[in-house]
Amino acid sequence: MAILSPRRRRSAAVSVAAVAVTAAAGVAFAVGGASAGTVSGTLYRDPSSAVVRWVAANPGDSRAAVIRDKIASQPQARWFANFNPSTVQSEVSGFVGAANAAQQIPVLSVYEITNRDCGGASAGGAPDLNQYQTWVSNFARGLGNQTVMIILETDSLALQTCLSGAELNARNQALTTATQTIKSANPNAKVYLDGGHSTWNSANDTANRLRAAGVQYADGFFTNVSNFNPTSSEANFGRAVISALNGMGISGKRQVIDTSRNGGASGDWCADDNTDRRIGQYPTTNTGDANIDAYLWVKPPGEADGCRYAAGSFQPDLAYSLANGAPNPPTTAPPTTTPPTTTPPTTTPPTTTPPTTTPPTTPPPTGNGCSASVSLNQWAGGFTTSVNVTAGSAAINGWTVTITLPGGAAITGAWNAQASGTSGTVRFTNVSYNGRVGAGQTTNFGFQGTGTGPGATASCTAS
Repeated sequence: MAILSPRRRRSAAVSVAAVAVTAAAGVAFAVGGASAGTVSGTLYRDPSSAVVRWVAANPGDSRAAVIRDKIASQPQARWFANFNPSTVQSEVSGFVGAANAAQQIPVLSVYEITNRDCGGASAGGAPDLNQYQTWVSNFARGLGNQTVMIILETDSLALQTCLSGAELNARNQALTTATQTIKSANPNAKVYLDGGHSTWNSANDTANRLRAAGVQYADGFFTNVSNFNPTSSEANFGRAVISALNGMGISGKRQVIDTSRNGGASGDWCADDNTDRRIGQYPTTNTGDANIDAYLWVKPPGEADGCRYAAGSFQPDLAYSLANGAPNPPTTAPPTTTPPTTTPPTTTPPTTTPPTTTPPTTPPPTGNGCSASVSLNQWAGGFTTSVNVTAGSAAINGWTVTITLPGGAAITGAWNAQASGTSGTVRFTNVSYNGRVGAGQTTNFGFQGTGTGPGATASCTAS
């Protein structure tokens, strides 16, 4: 997958750079009424991302724990960047179906526009705009009917230097049609168009570009993808863009901000050559800002820009430099389903039927105790398990969860917990940052393994 080396330039200068939603089975995720923007819910953690596969394959690497706890544990966007019109529907359906089963919100980054990146390190996309619309139509048919967040074509509006006037008009029409196609296929889809970032084009210019590309049919725009500008600068820029859109008679639009690499340091935008960056705010829809629907990790931390490494390739040294020294993730926003480890990374999402998720069955505890509920994703030869640990009516300072594995099953990796044993009866104990759980609150850990996964029963002991 070619992700992502957009030229983050303005003039001749190089620019420097989740609350759970409750839903009964078959009911769409709650949208609207959120304390922040228009999206409310827990973001979905991609079970097939390169970072989770690397962590599972390299448990003895000295960098693995930091990368696991601070990057692999977090929800990130799944990129759809291969021109594959015959298979994209099933790939999208598999990814979205797994998120729906977990009652969480997937983020999909569409990167397929013709002449993307103006022929740069991430060049490619559909051969022409007619074939692009065919691909988008097939993509949209896999989206289901629950809430999804669509990052539509990074750089398609901010980077236009290679397009003639006729080509620009055709691209704007293609983006308008793509937005309408997606919204028609899934009315609950949240679609965001390219807003560049705060040190590229002006707010007025950006608003004009968004209007020309049909933002009136979308939910808003995204900024800072693959860049490092501070969240505060992006939020100020977003307010200016929204104000400019309002002046054009286009109201009700919101922003999403990529915070995957904006936690500090400045200089050349290309992370391949800069190891002083840090991950920014952890992904969430609880932004506290009515103009901002979410802080997302659209550009997966640790995936290269195409300067020193191939664009889109996962590089553990880049991931480690982003995560080392960064704060621990909040324990109130646990990761989602865990990654498969029985197949190597691929450049395209899996096309198999999505795994099913076993709903938690353990009632909440009372008193100074805890309970554990297990969600299982099973596939041929392996499984992943997500475990929620919930405190009773009093806070706890530590916990141990005991799970019995079926015969022949073996654990190959765990995160947000220390495992004692790999088969039979296995005990999982909290790590330093998630042992204390407030009264009635929940933290999360997970593990993956080979064979058949455990059932829904687990016992929890508080300390």
